[in-house]
Amino acid sequence: MRDNKRTDDAAVAPMRRPLRWLWLAVAVVALDLATKALMSSLLSYGQPMEVLPFFNLTLLHNTGAAFSFLAGHPGWQRWFFALVGIGACIGLTVWMSRLKADEPLLGASLALVIGGALGNLYDRLVHGYVVDFLSFHVAGWYYPAFNVADIGITLGAIGLIWESLFEGRKQARRRS
Repeated sequence: MRDNKRTDDAAVAPMRRPLRWLWLAVAVVALDLATKALMSSLLSYGQPMEVLPFFNLTLLHNTGAAFSFLAGHPGWQRWFFALVGIGACIGLTVWMSRLKADEPLLGASLALVIGGALGNLYDRLVHGYVVDFLSFHVAGWYYPAFNVADIGITLGAIGLIWESLFEGRKQARRRS
């Protein structure tokens, strides 16, 4: 059975120009940096601007990772998370370069994660923190603030999960 799987995978042609998906990563980076610059110029740090009863624009600086993980440390985490971001972008780009012709969702998902990682990496290297400004809340509970790069990473991760759960089965049926 394992030999059949190798034969089936080999039968699917490589994607022509798989790195063409990087245009989506560039779009995420551009939108992320533009919105961060705009919010940094319009908002006062830490002062919420109510947009909807459950949504504020609030300029915050995160020296940690997701949910401010390791934010309270003296600064080494800036370089650690920068190295993680660089490594992830390199690894995901290599993965993207090996896509098969029937994996467009995977290409888009990888590009979204790469774009988000690069947007936050830029902030870490240039500012020493990540600029966040989207703040949702309900009944006194606040979800951690985030940015466009985080949206790209989240959508990309959802696509990767979807691909691993559903698309792989569909591709296997097409190959048989």
